[in-house]
Amino acid sequence: MRAVRYHQYGGAETLVVEEAPDPHPGPGEIRIRVAAAGVNPVDWKVRSGAVREVLPVDLPAVPGRDAAGVVDETGAGVQGVRAGDRVFGLGGVTGATAELAVLSAWAPAPAAWTDEQAAGAALAAVTAMGGLAVLGPLPGRTLLVEGAAGGVGSAAVEIAVARGATVIGTASERNHDFLRSLGAVPTTYGPGLAGRVAALTPGGADLALDTAASGSLADLVAITGDPARVATIADHAGAQRLGVHLANAENDPALLAEAAELGRQGRYTPRVERTYPMAETAAAHAYAERGQTRGKVVVRV
Repeated sequence: MRAVRYHQYGGAETLVVEEAPDPHPGPGEIRIRVAAAGVNPVDWKVRSGAVREVLPVDLPAVPGRDAAGVVDETGAGVQGVRAGDRVFGLGGVTGATAELAVLSAWAPAPAAWTDEQAAGAALAAVTAMGGLAVLGPLPGRTLLVEGAAGGVGSAAVEIAVARGATVIGTASERNHDFLRSLGAVPTTYGPGLAGRVAALTPGGADLALDTAASGSLADLVAITGDPARVATIADHAGAQRLGVHLANAENDPALLAEAAELGRQGRYTPRVERTYPMAETAAAHAYAERGQTRGKVVVRV
């Protein structure tokens, strides 16, 4: 198969498209013919070697954790899916940006989603849902999402709105119309956030989800009044220091199925800012690393 690989830790320039051995699914896994693969922060953090102490990989490695495509092989014990089914889902820390990828968690891709949207959904959705889950029931509550225009942030906004929350989202002013289209009330991030939130909602924010790791956790605790009302998906050190929830993405098919159902209902649509061909995966990584992505970056395979 053709795959994107890197043979050493380093920058985006280490990514090359080349022939690689075909993967095969183990028990409880499936293999798909990949239509598109997502690009996520974990991909370039792993590729760069920045997280090699906690997420080591065998080199050469294929970047990418989530993808969408058509099932072409199933492992032992797999039920409810067969060759030809269109799915989206998650594999290991690596392996998705290739013509063939093995998934350990998946769900049927909604017909309303393009392949690119489906490819950008899995990791963002399960990460967002993990962050929302630790905050408790959402109906009738006001949620502040820090970094609401990014891949996880935009998913969290739509999913929280679908669950009955009023959402305030922080982003740069250029992304405020985008946040409105997701159903959020936009505001800017940075100093003075508490005052801006208070001006937008008399009761303030009941809960907060940090998706940006921008150093705002102490402000979010102050705004909500309780570390237990704050979750972060990215600021590990801040979470430990302040006692807020730290949520991790899990390969949970139930969460993927819930995201897919919201997609079928038209209540969650993965937002894709840019799509690159596989030959330009290095450019896709370089763009994503700038940290200014609106929604998701996806590689078309």
